[in-house]
Amino acid sequence: MPSLLEAIERKYFSDCDDDHDITIQGDKGKDADAAAGGGERLISIFIPKLPPLQCVPELLVLNDCDIDCAGDFESIKDKCRRVRELDLAQNKLQDWQEVFQIVEHMPRIEFLNLSKNNLSNPLSKLYAPPITNLRGIVLNGTYLNWESIDVLLENLPVLEELHLSLNDYKEVLIDTAELASDAEEKSDNCKCCDAKESSDARKYKKISPHKALRTLHFTGNPVEKWPEICRLGRIFPCMENLVLADCPIKAIEFPEKEDSNSSSEVCDVSEGDLPQKHFPNLLFLNLSYASINTWEDIDRLATFPKLKNLRVKNWPLWERLECTEHERRQLLIARLPNVAILNGGGVITPDEREDAERAFIRHYMDKPESERPQRYFELTAKHGKLDPLVNISLKPDKRVKIILTYGDKSESRLVDIYRTVADLKVKLEKIIPLTANKMRLYYLDQDYKDCGPEEMRYPNKLLYSYNIQAGDEIIVDEKK
Repeated sequence: MPSLLEAIERKYFSDCDDDHDITIQGDKGKDADAAAGGGERLISIFIPKLPPLQCVPELLVLNDCDIDCAGDFESIKDKCRRVRELDLAQNKLQDWQEVFQIVEHMPRIEFLNLSKNNLSNPLSKLYAPPITNLRGIVLNGTYLNWESIDVLLENLPVLEELHLSLNDYKEVLIDTAELASDAEEKSDNCKCCDAKESSDARKYKKISPHKALRTLHFTGNPVEKWPEICRLGRIFPCMENLVLADCPIKAIEFPEKEDSNSSSEVCDVSEGDLPQKHFPNLLFLNLSYASINTWEDIDRLATFPKLKNLRVKNWPLWERLECTEHERRQLLIARLPNVAILNGGGVITPDEREDAERAFIRHYMDKPESERPQRYFELTAKHGKLDPLVNISLKPDKRVKIILTYGDKSESRLVDIYRTVADLKVKLEKIIPLTANKMRLYYLDQDYKDCGPEEMRYPNKLLYSYNIQAGDEIIVDEKK
């Protein structure tokens, strides 16, 4: 397997041919010497060799190159002095100490992609100085454990963007010292929970918060409980962007505290804790493809103090709503007064928000008071009680009552005017002793009786095209 240095040299510094000539065949019609000698003249053009590349570009992409080690660090430092972004995804790296050596020997590096490298082995305390220039790292599909993530974060003090997607995390097993104090307080108040708290203390490693991080990608991890996500909020208190797409989160709330005799897990947060408490700076949240199924969770998202950009696509809740996509968007906008961008669309304008809020009021005004959310009363206080919209339909009636005449008998019948003449004949077979192929139909407009009946001679013509109105007459006659 090649080293990083060998992969760089292969891609950017492979040996080229020496200076060489290109021979071009001349035009013998224009060459006097060729005419005299009876042959063609060959012209040689000298092309000098390009100067050698001094260093690799700022964006260095070496993914899927089977790289398993670094190579000579001094040569890497010389060739990679301009590198700002390094993509080493899908390689064979295993030693974190070597990864840190690579980063140290790229003095300008700011972003590193290590996705799908075999870096799942526990990361021991690194004996290297902190990397103070790396601002983004991608660890998708590396399955790094939480203690190793803590060691990594300690060595990356200015890290602003972290990718931990597709790592099969069901729990977040690190937390800040705040949880430890909460656990001690609860133990004092409820001695019967001492054994449980002791177990939790061993389960979760207490760490210091990392205040530099602004963006966390956590897509595709099978975490279901919101308290686990709150641990991320406590670890990264200054986080502004959180991507939880394709995580089967069931609710944005803390579970109710179980009775002390219950075998269910006791929630390790205080009873007065709120879902938004640990996200004071969150501006963007992606919860698409979650397993959330209630409007109350949307109402809880409305309490996040700075949340402006939200994605909540493909929830089970949307599948059971009997409304159009536009109506659903209006219901969401009305419930989320602080959100300015919803599901990747444009900025919500004041007019769109007012229309949504009025539509929200009308949606709930005919429902029992017990089914009206608190937001309904807030909006009626703002807009007042609205009159219901008049439902005006310009579509013609689908069924009209006509007079059906056969021989000396007449009776009123409802007719579907979106059927064809042939369909009508088949229907009439049940009430008239004639087969469809023996019937001849005539249409008589009640307003133009003086003009006489019109034969309905085209079997595939739709009845509404005759402009049939209630009270008009259809006469059935037998073909001779």
